[in-house]
Amino acid sequence: MSIPTEPIGSIPRPPALLEALAQHAQGRLSDSDLAKLQDQAAADTLARLERIGCPVLVDGEQSKPSFATYPLSGLSTLASDGAVIPFADGHTRQLPCLTAGPFRYQVRADTYLRDARRHTDKPVKQAVIAPSALSLLYPSEAIAGYSREAFLADLVNEAEADIRGCLEAGAHVVQLDFTEGRLSLKLDPSGALLNDFIDLNNQVLERFTDAERARIGIHTCPGGDHDSTHSLDVDYTSLLPHLFRLQAGNFYLQLASEADPERVLDVVASQLRPGVRVFVGVTDPIDPRVETPEEVCARILLAAQHIPVGQLGTCDDCGFSPFADDTSTSRDLAFAKIEARVRGTALAAEQLGL
Repeated sequence: MSIPTEPIGSIPRPPALLEALAQHAQGRLSDSDLAKLQDQAAADTLARLERIGCPVLVDGEQSKPSFATYPLSGLSTLASDGAVIPFADGHTRQLPCLTAGPFRYQVRADTYLRDARRHTDKPVKQAVIAPSALSLLYPSEAIAGYSREAFLADLVNEAEADIRGCLEAGAHVVQLDFTEGRLSLKLDPSGALLNDFIDLNNQVLERFTDAERARIGIHTCPGGDHDSTHSLDVDYTSLLPHLFRLQAGNFYLQLASEADPERVLDVVASQLRPGVRVFVGVTDPIDPRVETPEEVCARILLAAQHIPVGQLGTCDDCGFSPFADDTSTSRDLAFAKIEARVRGTALAAEQLGL
């Protein structure tokens, strides 16, 4: 037995792709030429991860505009004045706002997965956006002829199809990105919004069998964009009991950037149920310093004091570039941190006698 280790998802795009994205936005590069460069970047990402020794690969989200908005590409019924997400350094991200129904995904995540699997025979993981995040697209005032209830029913169907398509396309695991979980406690300290998010996500997860849910995971973090977070100041232990109500087989928890990881691990241990695996974050994408394998190993050995080794895995805290225009972390730095995670996980497994 060894300790499983997986990336979270996004990896910084190479400079040539960033330049191509700018040219495409200005109408100076065709869709087909951009797609070709995105495919090349994904192939390079997969190859570099394989050379590092990653047992599970990702395409680095090289073709996604962002981890959150990929299903919306080409959707015409959107306005630009949606929910605003403030980050600690003062910058913001703004979601679009739905103006009419019915709501349908324009792009499904299995298209990225199928493209990635053309370049490797190794296991490939696919990240998808949680339906709770997309529920924020509906405006505060009702859309004429399309109620919020009708929207949520459509959203649940679309999210199920997104996950199921990835499972059927051979994903090693499908990871729901749920960064809005911790943020919800900042927006609504009563926890009512978080409970709504949990209930909505479970409406989707409960449509899958136990065997399917064993290949579905939940990722949570306090956000990571331009080396800043949106909810690191929210007490993690307020989120975790709610998080583990989600009916998934895997949980990917940001931990390396926590000031008191042992306190978090105590709560995780109290919530852990049989058959669930917890991947703890052992590298911090926001920290410009590359962790050593020995540091990673020490973090894993601490986690192993609280989580049974048979239910333990490792991951990065967050994606390295969840929005395509985030260049705060270099591509080479991201791969160096990933290599430290892989090597540190192997070192911990050896020390634990696995």
